Amino acid sequence: MTIKVLLADDQALVRAGFRSLLNRSKDLTVVGEAATGDEAVRQARATEPDVILMDIRMPGMDGIEATHRVLTERPGTKVIILTTFDTDDHVFAALRAGASGFLTKEVEPAELRHAVAVVAAGEALLSPSVTRRVVQQFAHRPAPLSGDRLTALAVLTDREREVVRLVAEGLSNDQIAARLVISPLTAKTHITRALMKLGVRDRVQLVILAYETGLVQPGS
Repeated sequence: MTIKVLLADDQALVRAGFRSLLNRSKDLTVVGEAATGDEAVRQARATEPDVILMDIRMPGMDGIEATHRVLTERPGTKVIILTTFDTDDHVFAALRAGASGFLTKEVEPAELRHAVAVVAAGEALLSPSVTRRVVQQFAHRPAPLSGDRLTALAVLTDREREVVRLVAEGLSNDQIAARLVISPLTAKTHITRALMKLGVRDRVQLVILAYETGLVQPGS
């Protein structure tokens, strides 16, 4: 299946570069472009993309609000946040809005294409070069926690808690399986159950919750 991608960035040159890179892959196709957040929302309705590459800083409605509106209307759409600044505070708000990943605009072509494919397949990611820094900075900006989420942690099994901790450390399913001496399928099953019990949509949100609840501590 071909993955449909929408590009949302206020710089035409950036959009042209990403379009050229993505269209080189037979499994990816750019179905639309947007220069503002409002346009991104409209284009998402019109083109029904699988993945949106969303800039944060755009005129009018920014990428954070656009992400929230798109995912409210189309929860199955995946959003990857693109920014020039890997320490931008707005990144954390974008992740809370439901984005499935975060990449800097200096991303390598192969990494960009891989990121789109991974997110389209239902996974979530942060750029490996900034994952730890982003997560640790996020941990110092906790959002108010609902009682339901705090209570939900109690329903995780000991193994599920252990798996969630490893996810928060940035380990893949294969790495978690190797660490715990279980199969990758079993690791994925534990993650899926934790997502369902905690009411979060993907690995990024799982990592956020792990830090916000204190299940994992910055630097641990």
